[in-house]
Amino acid sequence: MNKIQMKTPLVEMDGDEMTRIIWKMIKDIIINPYVDLKTEYYDLGLENRNATDDQVTVDSANATKKYGVAVKCATITPNADRVKEYNLKEMWKSPNGTIRAILDGTVFRTPIIVKGITPYIPTWTKPITIARHAYGDVYKNIEMKVAKGGKAELVCTDDKGNENRSLIFDFKDTDGIIQGLHNKDNSIQSFARCCFNYALDTKQDLWFSSKDTISKTYDHRFKDIFQEIFENEYKTKFEQLGIEYFYTLIDDAVARVIRSNGGYIWACKNYDGDVMSDMVATAYGSLAMMTSVLVSPSGVYEYEAAHGTVQRHYYKHLKGEKTSTNSVATIFAWTGALKKRGELDNIKELCDFANKVEKATIQTIENGIMTGDMANLSTLPNKKKVNTEEFLIEVGKNLEKLIK
Repeated sequence: MNKIQMKTPLVEMDGDEMTRIIWKMIKDIIINPYVDLKTEYYDLGLENRNATDDQVTVDSANATKKYGVAVKCATITPNADRVKEYNLKEMWKSPNGTIRAILDGTVFRTPIIVKGITPYIPTWTKPITIARHAYGDVYKNIEMKVAKGGKAELVCTDDKGNENRSLIFDFKDTDGIIQGLHNKDNSIQSFARCCFNYALDTKQDLWFSSKDTISKTYDHRFKDIFQEIFENEYKTKFEQLGIEYFYTLIDDAVARVIRSNGGYIWACKNYDGDVMSDMVATAYGSLAMMTSVLVSPSGVYEYEAAHGTVQRHYYKHLKGEKTSTNSVATIFAWTGALKKRGELDNIKELCDFANKVEKATIQTIENGIMTGDMANLSTLPNKKKVNTEEFLIEVGKNLEKLIK
C-alpha cells in the first residue's frame, strides 16, 4: 500500500530510559509501515540536554511554536542521585516545565477507558479531564527558614519606589518557615482561554475551582479573571453548544467529582492539578492509561504520556530481561499528535489512521492481551500477560486488520 503523506513535520522530542525504547518500537511497529513520517527531531534524553546545556529543550519548544504540533517522550527530571548517575554539569530543570513556560500552555489529562478495567469510583462511566495551570504558585516559590525572634513581612515596591508592607508573622518565641508565591494576570488569562477553548473543542462542561473564601486576593483573582473572560468572550458560544461553565470551591469540587459520572473538564490551579490528575488517573486504573496534551492559547499542541520514564523496567531491559511495560499512553501521544497534524493540514487519511491505531490498541486490551499492570487490574476472564514488544506486535496485527 502507499504510505500516507504528511505536509508539515511534527516536532519529535525523544526521551529517556524505558520510554525511549518504547518510542522506537511504536514508530517501527505501528507508524512507519503506514505513514511517511516527517518529523523535526530533538533528542531530549538527559545526556544530550546536559551536552547542550539544556538548549535542546528550548529549541524543541521554539520549533513547536513554529510548526504547531509536537509529540514528546517521557524525560528524566534529575535529582541529586541522577546528577551523580549521569555526571551532570548541574541539576537541570524539568523539560516539561521549560516547554510549558515557553508555550504558555495548559496541560489537559484524560483517562483512556477500556472494558475490563473498572474505575475505583464505579459511577465514573465517562472520562474526567484535568486542566492544570502550569505556571507559578509553589512551583516558582521563594522560601526560607526564620530564626526565633525574626519578623517576616511581605513587601512590594512599586515603579516609583514606594513600599507596601504587610506583616506575615512575628516569630517571637519559635523558629519557623515562610514561603512566597506569585502568579501573573496574563498567565491566568491564557489558562482561562485555553480551558474555554478546549471545552468548546470537546463540547464538554467546564468546572473551575480554587479557595477564594480563604485566599481572598490570590485565589479570588483567578476566579474573577475566569468569570470576566467567560462573560465577555465565551458565554454565548457555550450557550449555543449547550455546555456549562461554573465555579466552585476546591473542596466542594472534590465532593462533586466523587459523586459525578464524569464527562467534563475540571480546571485546577497548578498544585491542585498536579495532585488531582494523579488521583483521577489512579482511580480510573493507571497513570499509563492517561493522555496528556499541552495546549497554548495561540493554538499550539504538545502531546505526551502522563507518566515517567519507567526507570525500574529500564534497568531490567539493560540486563537483557523482558519487561511488561504499558505503552498505551505513549501510543496515544503519537495518535493525538498525528490527528491534530491531520486536522490542521486537512489530511483526512492521517486522522483516520490515528483513530484506527487507538481502536486497535483498545481492541488488543479488550481481547485480553495486555501488559502486567493492566492484567493486575482487569476483570476479563481470559486475559494474557505479554511483554512490552509482544503487546505492540498485537496492536500492529489488529491495526493491519482494521486498515485492510
